[in-house]
Amino acid sequence: MTAAPPPTASELVRFSAVAIPLAAAGLPLGVYLPAIYARDYGLSLTTIGLVFLLGRLWDAVSDPLIGTLSDRTRTIHGRRKPWIAGGGAVFALASIFLFFPPFGVTPLSLGLVLFFFYLGWTAVQIPFQAWGGEVSGDYHQRTRIATYQTVVTASALLLTLILPTIADQIRPGDGRLQLSLMGGLVLASIVPALLSTLTALREPPLPALPVARPRVRETVAAVVGEPLLLRVLASDFAVTLAQHIRAALIVFFVSFYMGRPEWAGGLFLFQFVFGIFAGPIWLRIGRRFGKHRTAVAGELVQVAINLSLLFVTPQTFGLLLALTLAQGLAQGAGNLMLRAIVADVADKHRLESGDDRTGLFYSVFSLAGKGATAAAVGIALPLVSWLGFDPKASNSAEALDGLLLVFAIGPAVAHSLSAALIARFPLDEAAHSEIRRRLDRDSPDLAFAE
Repeated sequence: MTAAPPPTASELVRFSAVAIPLAAAGLPLGVYLPAIYARDYGLSLTTIGLVFLLGRLWDAVSDPLIGTLSDRTRTIHGRRKPWIAGGGAVFALASIFLFFPPFGVTPLSLGLVLFFFYLGWTAVQIPFQAWGGEVSGDYHQRTRIATYQTVVTASALLLTLILPTIADQIRPGDGRLQLSLMGGLVLASIVPALLSTLTALREPPLPALPVARPRVRETVAAVVGEPLLLRVLASDFAVTLAQHIRAALIVFFVSFYMGRPEWAGGLFLFQFVFGIFAGPIWLRIGRRFGKHRTAVAGELVQVAINLSLLFVTPQTFGLLLALTLAQGLAQGAGNLMLRAIVADVADKHRLESGDDRTGLFYSVFSLAGKGATAAAVGIALPLVSWLGFDPKASNSAEALDGLLLVFAIGPAVAHSLSAALIARFPLDEAAHSEIRRRLDRDSPDLAFAE
């Protein structure tokens, strides 16, 4: 059959819209909510940390479960859309209680809200990412689709970062107001975003459903037995680890090492402004050199930027601004390319096994990123503390130098590891084109948009 034309820019913007409420909720969840719940609602940091940890453990179960179930879903509306619609409803309801909590919040009530919040989030995010990998079977079109998702996400993150600043201008230090503004963005965008995503594109035809139901052991074996997927997961774990080591320490670095606490939030915002332009730049590079080579190049650029931080001093704030600008333009290159590669690996797996596990592969890809986020905090904060840094005390020059070393070298090492893991990746454009040719020959009714 004749392949459908590639989706237009307008269609891809509409399709990517659901990334707005997901991003708008994700940033406060990791940065603002713990502090606000502790300061304004009276929960202890230990309790909050434990509840959020249990939520992440729940992710370890729900991500691959929903990925596998969405792969096997068969409805007249497709297999991804019902999950996105149902998950969006749960996500919206849980967001009301999370961002507009009643008085008298307890650990149990917070735990229940987070349970349903993470469930709804996963039910939207995993099928959405898998669907994005299925929109086209073309090697470069997949990078283009992932780029639109990345740019929309970066734009939503930028807007979300602005809201606490606005709240501080209205009522400084009012955590409830900050929470209300950020929650308002989530709730105002969720319904239009869902409608936009669900109506922007048609799902591709459904592949044949295997007769036997997958078992847990078989599902794990499918992941562990796919070495190219494991390389992609490890590479993305490393790049995400690098990004969140930097995120965990940037406020301390700017406030204490640079002595510019007034820039602690602004510098993060400055980076995201230029991050919006990063996606199209790396898309062009990816078209020229291929995904894995572009991922390697992006990671090596990040290594150079982070090592250059070693030359920053409190007197060279301009150099820090320049490196932050470069960081913004380079950020996400690895994540973007690796996300697009997951769909290519899923094609290879389907050709070899006959099973379509795109949703499962994207679920473990998401899980690897979440694990790296948690690991970054668990590595960076104890390490700088061991080196003598204490945000509650007067720090010696040696302690501040230790903070600088971890802030600069930690991400540089992780980015280097990410590049090494994905270098010489065998599934390039030529290899993937052959896989697509054989898949389309064996299942001509499943031709993708090229």
